[in-house]
Amino acid sequence: MKGQDTFSETMHNYRGLLFSVCRRYSGGGMEVDDLLQETTLELWNLRDKLFSITSPPKRAVWIWRVARSTCIDLLRRTPPPDTIPEGYDVPDEDLTLHDTLHELIGQLPEPDRTIVTMHLEGYEYKEIGQRVGMTKNHIGVRLMRIKETLKKKMTN
Repeated sequence: MKGQDTFSETMHNYRGLLFSVCRRYSGGGMEVDDLLQETTLELWNLRDKLFSITSPPKRAVWIWRVARSTCIDLLRRTPPPDTIPEGYDVPDEDLTLHDTLHELIGQLPEPDRTIVTMHLEGYEYKEIGQRVGMTKNHIGVRLMRIKETLKKKMTN
């Protein structure tokens, strides 16, 4: 269709968003690739709705919601493993700063976790506020407080 992204182009444009959502939920034992595959399949099934959204910010929020819901649904349906797989390597105690930060973000309560995640994905304060039901000024204040909290936890 002329002037309209193909599904493949759309997935390419939103790959960072999809990866960050799937990475966030992969901590429950699921592999990021499995979550990405399921999310892509769900977006394919909903492609008519996807292409009916013409505003890039609204499309990104919609994709984020679908990805989040798909990850949660898949994790609910997948039983946790009974045993540790043979040959499992215990991670080194010295996690990288990046991994530590993502771990701390994952421990934040909602909606703080959503606010930080959307901020890191490049959303404007106004868009984040619409998603979580706050004003853009409140988002700015909330982000400042969250950053202070994360900084304190990182230095301890």
